[in-house]
Amino acid sequence: MGTAIVKNFINGEWIQSRSATLGDVWCPATGEKIAQVPYSTREDVDRAVQAAKAAFWEWRATPPLSRARYLFRLKDLFETHFEDISRTLVREMGKVIDEARGEVRRMIENVEHATGVTTMMTGYCLEDIAKDIDCTAERQPMGVFASIAPFNFPAMVPWWFMPYAIVAGNTYIVKPSEQVPLTQTRIFEVVEEAGFPPGVVNMVHGSKDVVNALLDHPDIRGISFVGSTPTARYIYKRCGETGKRVQSLGGAKNAVVVMPDANLEKGMPSLITSFYGCSGQRCLSGSILVPVGEIAGELREKFVAAAAPLKVGDGLDEKTQMGPVVSAQHKKRVLNYIEQGIKDGAELVLDGRTTQVPGYPNGFYVGPTVFDQVKPSMTIAREEIFGPVVTMIHAQDLDQAIQLINTRGFANAACLYTGSGAVAREFKYRVKPSMVGINIGIAAPMSFFPFGGAGDSMFGDVKGHGREIFHFFTDAKVVITRWL
Repeated sequence: MGTAIVKNFINGEWIQSRSATLGDVWCPATGEKIAQVPYSTREDVDRAVQAAKAAFWEWRATPPLSRARYLFRLKDLFETHFEDISRTLVREMGKVIDEARGEVRRMIENVEHATGVTTMMTGYCLEDIAKDIDCTAERQPMGVFASIAPFNFPAMVPWWFMPYAIVAGNTYIVKPSEQVPLTQTRIFEVVEEAGFPPGVVNMVHGSKDVVNALLDHPDIRGISFVGSTPTARYIYKRCGETGKRVQSLGGAKNAVVVMPDANLEKGMPSLITSFYGCSGQRCLSGSILVPVGEIAGELREKFVAAAAPLKVGDGLDEKTQMGPVVSAQHKKRVLNYIEQGIKDGAELVLDGRTTQVPGYPNGFYVGPTVFDQVKPSMTIAREEIFGPVVTMIHAQDLDQAIQLINTRGFANAACLYTGSGAVAREFKYRVKPSMVGINIGIAAPMSFFPFGGAGDSMFGDVKGHGREIFHFFTDAKVVITRWL
């Protein structure tokens, strides 16, 4: 019996790609191949775009309340299939089951938030802008939009964008990461059950060829991307050349600053989650741990003591605290960074390279790792590792900690642990990153606030979800009227 090949979802139907090129999908916990994904063609993409384009005008003319009712129905179906989606996510991506459940919950929250379209998409008017002349500004949908999703949040990230786009009256295409196509495939089975009109929502699997086909297609009005900074920059540039709207979210190198007055006993659980949740594979993960002043020794001792016993294993085991990284290739990348840190002279305090999980000899596991005595110029202090590797950089005072943050190219998130309101205000006022946590290790906005960084972490000016995203998916049409 062969491995199943996932299908595209186009115009309300499950369709096999025309491509003969296939990629393998692996279970990170076991190292076994669990499916194959087609590297779809430009013809596949065009088929999806034409379906979405054909569906647009009828969907655009559907009243917003009626469009929102599809999302209400979908939200209820997601609740019914909540556990199944979560477990599918764990099997192909590797995060622990509680993290997967949290991700699916955030996905559902975006669907819920988008149902408020009637209050968030309203325009405005002004009578008598001149004698007997009135003016209105009306928000109108634009056509076909698409998202290009990362591997680390295969359920949630496409739903930072799609529910807002479709409830605003657009039609949509999702391109999941080719590393993790099964979660979004399971989600689209639920979408099909919700009964959206054919062509309103579509999904095309694939790799670079599909990405470029989406970026180049003249009938696609805008692109939403989440992934690495080099790819985010490339997509931003390419969309500029083809005249598309774009929100392109890149990588991160987030610092977590711990002041001398921080409550380590209460703060340690969230500190550990910040650095080791999702095995460090998220753009909001802590990467640089910055003790300020005399707390350095105590912080190092307590942090390592809390990190060392974390139970690493299969995410479907409820007792597992940290799962594998997503692939053998990514494990090699993380291990190479650890080797580079040693070569550059950082002190390896906790070594996760030889972590073994009984019963899972082929899984892609890297244990919790901590470096101390890291200099800001070192590779491990500058580049995004995207794994369970902590780099400790000492700061003499808050000014030095802020300078460290503001001299990284990335500016996604920054967190501070302190008991001082004055210090907290100074920190959030001066740091460049757009998402800031105070006594919180993961500065993750809820769906009704915008998500996105600054600097090399964000290309474009409208961020993910929140109220503002309706501006990305609509055009403000101004009508100036005089009746003669």
